[in-house]
Amino acid sequence: MAALIEFTMLNQEAFINRLNEVFEYYNLTAASFADEIKVQRSSISHLLSGRNKPSLDFVLKMIDTYKELTLDWLLYGKGSFPKEKEFATQPNIATNKTKSSQPDLFSEKDTTTSEKTNEDEMIVTQKKITTPSDIERIVIFYTNGTFKEYKNV
Repeated sequence: MAALIEFTMLNQEAFINRLNEVFEYYNLTAASFADEIKVQRSSISHLLSGRNKPSLDFVLKMIDTYKELTLDWLLYGKGSFPKEKEFATQPNIATNKTKSSQPDLFSEKDTTTSEKTNEDEMIVTQKKITTPSDIERIVIFYTNGTFKEYKNV
């Protein structure tokens, strides 16, 4: 079964409006913006006039220079700008502050019989899928920022 890929064409007028929002947010002129992302000033002029569409290199320079930008917002207007507003409401996955449908493997809590059954089923399924020879490496990350790596030889 082939995967269906949705392709959305870039709306150039909307892109120019978002580019102007970036100028306003950072209090930039077109010339100072071009200097900051290290492109020719004429390329900004051509983009703003609608003569040229943004190149991949141009878009990547913007994303690399301005960390508040997201690719989805810049190209398609999806999400918000600056991106901190968007991510402020996202759950903090790194510190595991949200409940997950997956069992917490590292906490020492009692689990109910049904949870144990689900965990046992997951382990059995895992054993069916992978064998020790299929494992390339195991990495254990510690809370102090260090890690230990085990490689299959």
